[in-house]
Amino acid sequence: MTARRFRVIEPTDASSQRVRRRAPKVDWVHQLLIVLADTDPLVWRRVQVPASYSFWDFHVAIQDAMGWSDCHLHEFRVVVDGERGRVERIGLPIQEFGDDRPLRPGWTVPISDVLVRGLLPMLYLYDFGDDWQHVVMYEGPAPVERGVTYPRCVSGARRCPPEDCGGPHGYAELLEAVGHSSHPRHDELREWLGGDFDPESFDARAVRFDNPKKRFKRAFDDRR
Repeated sequence: MTARRFRVIEPTDASSQRVRRRAPKVDWVHQLLIVLADTDPLVWRRVQVPASYSFWDFHVAIQDAMGWSDCHLHEFRVVVDGERGRVERIGLPIQEFGDDRPLRPGWTVPISDVLVRGLLPMLYLYDFGDDWQHVVMYEGPAPVERGVTYPRCVSGARRCPPEDCGGPHGYAELLEAVGHSSHPRHDELREWLGGDFDPESFDARAVRFDNPKKRFKRAFDDRR
């Protein structure tokens, strides 16, 4: 799938100020487990993020921890009424989708507002063509450790699938092809991948996180 450009509803001055506003210092962080659904063996990450994070900030942390390149749309789906099955969507409001797909802008919603209510697990969707679904489970607060920079990836397993490989089904077929030299698409897909691809390769210590405020600025500057 080729990345498509959408017209994102620009943040107002008030919402932009919310992103830039300095949060009060706290002595704990949120620890969350992120599992990429329908992968076998499972691709997963365990991360710790500041308690002051918004859903936009958390989106950036998920992208960086997983290894995605943030070149497609995303959204969170959070259950707000378990008895009625009502789900709230949080992410990037897109003008093309209109009122049929209402979303709360992620930069205006603190993740703590959801986590403290215990309305979990929630879903994080990335790339609506390949339809990557991440199950996000809250493991509770963790104390801030001296000398540690947050967010951080505590642990995880297996390499992130390549972008635009066709979702879980396409990824399974890709692994089958590159893992067997006799497969008819072996050479083609190895060339597409740029060489060897080790699906088991992952080192939590090598994860580097982008500044979500800088990512926010770049994302909206690119659309002007």
